[in-house]
Amino acid sequence: MSKDESYIMQNLAEVEAYFKGEPNNVEVHTVTIDVPPRFDAKTVKQLRKRLDVTQNTMAHLLGISPRTVEAWEIGRAEPNGSSRRLLELFQKDPKIIELLRD
Repeated sequence: MSKDESYIMQNLAEVEAYFKGEPNNVEVHTVTIDVPPRFDAKTVKQLRKRLDVTQNTMAHLLGISPRTVEAWEIGRAEPNGSSRRLLELFQKDPKIIELLRD
């Protein structure tokens, strides 16, 4: 057994002990993540304009089609969970889009 395989097996044994309630070295950290906010048509359009990007650029940044951004902005559709999370990040810190533009 390689060193890596041995390490993995040891850690799996620790996790198994944790779930069985046996003594172990597992540390558990609980993290609460809020559900991303909903974005209505007006908010999506305002955010895009605040970011100073076109619908095409916004779509590229989010990995979606420009028609989807258009549908959001006219209220025909709403962003899904992952898009809402990205929009939330753009809203909190518009400089984030610079990381995605490169």
